[in-house]
Amino acid sequence: MKASSPFRIVVVGGGIAGLAAAIALRAPNRRITVLEQSRLNSEIGALISLQPNATKIVYETFGLRKELDGARGMVDEGFRVYSTDGKLVNEVPLTTAEYGASRIVWHRRDLHDALKKAALATDRDGEAVEIRVSSRVVNCDPFSGIVDLESGERIEGDVIIGADGIHSVLRKYVVDSDVTPLPTGHSAYRLMVRVSIFSSAMLTRQIPSDTLEREEPDFCRKINPRSPFTSMMVAHDCRLIMGPGRQGEVFGIVALVPDERMNEDPNGKQSWVSEGSLAKMLDTFSEFPDWVTDIFKHSRDLGLWQLRDIDPLRTWYRGRVLLIGDAAHAMLPTQGQGASQAIEDAEALRAFFEEQTDSPLLEDISSIFENIFQSRHDRAGLIQGYSRQAAKPGTAAKGGKTVTMKPDEFMAFNCKYPGAKEWLRRQKAAKA
Repeated sequence: MKASSPFRIVVVGGGIAGLAAAIALRAPNRRITVLEQSRLNSEIGALISLQPNATKIVYETFGLRKELDGARGMVDEGFRVYSTDGKLVNEVPLTTAEYGASRIVWHRRDLHDALKKAALATDRDGEAVEIRVSSRVVNCDPFSGIVDLESGERIEGDVIIGADGIHSVLRKYVVDSDVTPLPTGHSAYRLMVRVSIFSSAMLTRQIPSDTLEREEPDFCRKINPRSPFTSMMVAHDCRLIMGPGRQGEVFGIVALVPDERMNEDPNGKQSWVSEGSLAKMLDTFSEFPDWVTDIFKHSRDLGLWQLRDIDPLRTWYRGRVLLIGDAAHAMLPTQGQGASQAIEDAEALRAFFEEQTDSPLLEDISSIFENIFQSRHDRAGLIQGYSRQAAKPGTAAKGGKTVTMKPDEFMAFNCKYPGAKEWLRRQKAAKA
């Protein structure tokens, strides 16, 4: 009996979206190759959260408990809003019972390493994923399933997954035009605290919690840097979003600033690893009290990037190519859903390709891609729109739906996600 041809899957992009997709698609008789343009040795050291809709997937659906338990994640118990005099004015709990899972904060490098470990593991279903670094894709034929590398090598797959981020190379081959990420009128500083010696290539700003407790007692009396909550403070359209990671060993800060209030030119700050100026940041946040801004000086590096997203795309697929993650639906970080929506995309890949055991025909791929698109596009687009509104009330995603839900209703919409197949079934039932 002739053996069936292996199902060849090429994932372009080795970040969180690409590795999650590779893990989700692992199965017998599948060969998965991840092409990453970098060397994967300088993953950015920042805090990143997965919301309950995504943690349920990575723990239960993907079965990554062993890998993630070693990644020093920290359960976030809720949001606390403080006035600029340090008084707690509001608290919104995040309960596992309500959403069926927890919001968990990781050091980005720890989460990335855990996903890479799972992709390469030999004790999971199917062959271990092949991860090829320094493999920059420069061209793609979506119907033949061929990508060309900068080195001149050509790689062919039955399916090509475009997980190559907001500046995606593959996106133009899907939508047949260049899509320029849109400035949203906001930029963000990223700070974090260092508790051990990391690679000098890490550009994020890290502040050890013990340093804060020793040198900034006024701050710590008002906001406990080890308490498992995300804290927020707003003044004059600028906001600080702060919280601990690595079981309280580090304290991370994201400072959102309207571009017109910045003391830096954001035009060149398109990458989240671009360096910012501490002096200029202190000028921007001069209206915040000293007990807050004094903590900024405890980190060596300061990242600054202009926040950009994209309008909802008319399609995510063409031929054998499907876009996921930021390549398909880049969004602002105001809802903390960017990485979580990429995890949902990966779950959809797993669900709709579940019964595909050998090399698929193009018509089969098109049918599966259409199901994925129908199950994900409207939901992701709505979250894109709400993330814009949360940054600057009154704005909405062009071509998207106006968000009329209250914040608590939208939190339920975000977090009580039943999976792609059930979501699609409910959509079809609602239209029947």
